[in-house]
Amino acid sequence: MRISAKGRYGLAAMIELARFSTEDHHIPVVMLADRLGLSKIYLEQVFSLLKRGKLVISIKGAQGGYRLSRPASEINVCQILSALEQILFEPTEQSVADSAPAVEEVMATHVYAVLDQDIQKSLSKITLDQLVKATNSIENRDNYMFFI
Repeated sequence: MRISAKGRYGLAAMIELARFSTEDHHIPVVMLADRLGLSKIYLEQVFSLLKRGKLVISIKGAQGGYRLSRPASEINVCQILSALEQILFEPTEQSVADSAPAVEEVMATHVYAVLDQDIQKSLSKITLDQLVKATNSIENRDNYMFFI
């Protein structure tokens, strides 16, 4: 499995979008780009893919921007990365197909395919809502207030 910069930035942007957008409040890409320190132009390309993947909804105009297409609890990391990556699970190159085809088939079916399925299953269990809660928890952990 290989996650590109587009996948990593898209996942980060989706977490921020889930944190701050509501059904009637859309977040402009400029705001997300500023919060994450990313290029607005690059993030627009990322959101184009997320929109095509039906994970976000866009509104044009002065009050426009993006919001999630459904609740964060219904969007998982596998869906996000699948929308952003051309090939999330790259086929493993053959190693000994010519000299030992049975060994090659065993490796493909009992190792590589199993790994890909387990990774996909694990990513599908992680919801955007869980990531938002974890992010908020970490931010709140560092905000101590002392009263004397």
